[in-house]
Amino acid sequence: MRQHDPVRLSALRMLKAALMNREVERGRTLDDSESQQVVASLVKQRRDSIDQFTKGGRQDLADKEAAEIRVLEAYLPPAADPAVIDRAIAEAIAETGATSVKDMGRVMKAAMARLAGQSVDGKVVSERVRAKLAGS
Repeated sequence: MRQHDPVRLSALRMLKAALMNREVERGRTLDDSESQQVVASLVKQRRDSIDQFTKGGRQDLADKEAAEIRVLEAYLPPAADPAVIDRAIAEAIAETGATSVKDMGRVMKAAMARLAGQSVDGKVVSERVRAKLAGS
């Protein structure tokens, strides 16, 4: 507030409200992983909004959402390295014995469990799993 940064202020207020809402929902204080899930869901919402605003020709609103994402990402763990993601997918495929795209659900569940605690976009993991299973 003292820095007169309206984007950061609005993003942090929105984050605080979302965290408080989740605490009321759960009826207890949140642990770190639950708090990170809230932040990650807000980032995902902002990314979806950017897509919609860009399609609607509202670049000004898309830029505002992108600035909020930059503020929120400071409160997330660093993004997982692509090599780590690929290794987790390969291990999940080997563990589940998946051979085709039909086994994608089991592989996704195992891969996301291996990547727990890291900031990973599920859509990226899904695309990579699909590519690996289609190539198998």
